[in-house]
Formats: sequence, C-alpha cells, structure tokens
Amino acid sequence: MRKYEATFIFEPEEEVFKTNKETVTKELEKAGAKLLSTTDMGERELAYEIKKKSKGHYLLFEIETNPESLKPLEKTFKLQAGILKYLFVKKN
Repeated sequence: MRKYEATFIFEPEEEVFKTNKETVTKELEKAGAKLLSTTDMGERELAYEIKKKSKGHYLLFEIETNPESLKPLEKTFKLQAGILKYLFVKKN
C-alpha cells in the first residue's frame, strides 16, 4: 500500500460538485483505497479553459492504496462528465 495525493478539478456548479464528490469518494472506496483526509480547496480560476470552463472547484484527497488499483480508477474518472481534470501523485 502506498500513499497518494489525488487532486480533482470539478465543474464549479454546486450541485455538480456535490454529486461528483460523492461519486469519486464511492469509487475510491470501491477500489479499496483508504481515505486519509479530504481537503476542499474551493473554487479557483483556471490557468486555461478546460471543457469551456474558466473556473473549477478543487478537491484534494490523501489516500492509501495499491498502485494496481489506479489504472481502473483513472478510466472511470475519465468518463465522468463533471470532472474537468484529476491527478494522482505518489507521496514519499
């Protein structure tokens, strides 16, 4: 098991953010990831437009999971409409 930081940028609309936050949390738990902490970083301006959006709602998860479980998660998150971007970074 390794520790990761998972950063998500959601569409800024509040309803879209709430539903996608719940979806991401459920998918992480379903994949066997242990949620260590969740930090809501709020709505911010994006450096460039993503899917015709100039703002995004940032959410940071600290998780502990097996590296093999990240590939299926990435495929799942790529298909979610309300997720603009996501990034998994291994922590030391």
